[in-house]
Amino acid sequence: MSAGWVVVIGLGLATVAIKAVGPVLLGGRQLPPQVLAPVRLLAPALLAALVVTQAFGSGRDLALDARAAGLAAAVAALLLRAPILVIIASAAVATALVRMFA
Repeated sequence: MSAGWVVVIGLGLATVAIKAVGPVLLGGRQLPPQVLAPVRLLAPALLAALVVTQAFGSGRDLALDARAAGLAAAVAALLLRAPILVIIASAAVATALVRMFA
């Protein structure tokens, strides 16, 4: 087994262990309100950070390229309340068009 597979399996086991700690320690009890409010905000904040770094990041630099056009098209489709498949397709088409003509 290569070192890469050992790392993948180790990370998988660590992930399962980390996810199991919460239910084991809480035992069906609710989180206190002081903890629950910030926890609810973690997922949207993390998702926004991932989208921004993937759309505008290029290594350690900031890049404004075709990915930004795709993101803009997706935001426009979201504002028009389009279905998710239309949002994804519009982002892909906008990115492809900018890459084709750039």
